[in-house]
Amino acid sequence: MTSLIDADEAGFFGDHGGRFVPPHLETPIAEVAAAYAEARQDPQFQAEYEALLADYVGRPSPLFLAEGLTRHLGGARIYLKREDLNHTGAHKINHCLGEGLLAKRMGKKKLIAETGAGQHGVALATAAALLGLECEIHMGSIDIAKQRPNVVRMELLGAKVVSVESGGRCLKDAVDSAFSVFASDYHDTFFAIGSVVGPHPYPSMIRDFQSIVGREARGQILAKEGRLPDVLVASVGGGSNALGLFTAFLEDESVRIFGVEPGGKDLDVVGEHAATMTLGTPGTLHGMRTLVLQDTDGETWPVHSIASGLDYPAVGPQHAFLKDVGRAEYVSVSDAETLEAFQLLCRTEGIIPALESSHALAHAARLAPTMGADEIIVVNLSGRGDKDIDYVAEKLGR
Repeated sequence: MTSLIDADEAGFFGDHGGRFVPPHLETPIAEVAAAYAEARQDPQFQAEYEALLADYVGRPSPLFLAEGLTRHLGGARIYLKREDLNHTGAHKINHCLGEGLLAKRMGKKKLIAETGAGQHGVALATAAALLGLECEIHMGSIDIAKQRPNVVRMELLGAKVVSVESGGRCLKDAVDSAFSVFASDYHDTFFAIGSVVGPHPYPSMIRDFQSIVGREARGQILAKEGRLPDVLVASVGGGSNALGLFTAFLEDESVRIFGVEPGGKDLDVVGEHAATMTLGTPGTLHGMRTLVLQDTDGETWPVHSIASGLDYPAVGPQHAFLKDVGRAEYVSVSDAETLEAFQLLCRTEGIIPALESSHALAHAARLAPTMGADEIIVVNLSGRGDKDIDYVAEKLGR
């Protein structure tokens, strides 16, 4: 049987993955692959990384029984993996520190990346400041307007924020912009992709750095309940927080796995959603073969999500593979359902979640009442919602 976890030597998960880059980028991306292959086998690199996770990020993050939410919904007990309590407020810091350490190991002087909601940008700017590296973040102008607090954070941390005005002015366009700059200056620059997307080795590398989430959650739920959960739920844009949680449970057939993507305003209208797993078709984007929201000529569709971190017209190749083999189920929730879930967690638990995480909460709210009181759902609360408060207030007319 094909491994559910590891890509093959060419970076493919089944039919998805690989490395599809222009000839002049083959060498620098291959150098990243070689450097990471060495680093992951180096006890000193791993020890330095793990020490930063503990002493700088504040890991392990708690696994919290959401009793108020559970009572309100009825049915299954809901646990929240509290990645929102990490330094910088989301799961992104887990892989940004790993990428920063790898960049230093390779002798690079600068980190460059894209960001959507700004959480990857803030985390990368944080890692760059800590490790003494320059940092440049490309961000769509629409997302800059929606996520102004995170733009300020990045600038305070010393990063240069580049406003992307091309295309749809959102996450896909920020990736395009950052890649173009990297292509002209890769000798001193490390491209720090912000999710489990892109050319090999990035999907596997980012997943590995994020897998701490699931390893912790597995140990924590066994300690608290004496058994594994019945269901895992996480939001999926590119898919890093989801694979962070899922990986430790992929071989446990008793655990159902749900990835939740943005249904946006209307699944039937191009440009009003970002439901790649629901409506995407096989294609190539940003150096990988995966599912893509595209027309019959291979042109990517415009996308929309109330959550800037999810408005991406493709998905990590391992997610596409997990869908193909039936190991994970992928569903969508609308902007309206997401806003309801956002408010529900605020009122039942005193926790303000990120809009990205609220997609996962919305599906957990669907599932819990259909399950028994002896059953368990674990939701990856991938980030906190401080960044979203002004935008949510505007949406709610407050």
